[in-house]
Amino acid sequence: MAGFGHGTRRHPRSRGRTWSRSGPDRATLGIIGVICAIAGFFVLGIVLGPVAILCGWLAMNRTWSGARPVPAIIAVVLGAIDTLLAIIWLSGAAGSGVGVF
Repeated sequence: MAGFGHGTRRHPRSRGRTWSRSGPDRATLGIIGVICAIAGFFVLGIVLGPVAILCGWLAMNRTWSGARPVPAIIAVVLGAIDTLLAIIWLSGAAGSGVGVF
């Protein structure tokens, strides 16, 4: 019945079916970031480090100013350390004549 004056452009969904636009809770993102950073020290640091940084940054509401939750700061710092260590480990492993007889 969209052609008889009841267009769908104004209200595409009913109020009860709209999703939350805020996304995941910021505290949850901070905790996920801390878990990824700690796990990154043991396995897949080159992947989990940037994931931890991203989750921490999103938990800080995508800004470096204002109130910063503690798990978000921990996630960003540990993720940066984890990423840096993974890059150093990868460059050291490939730099000393690997594959040369």
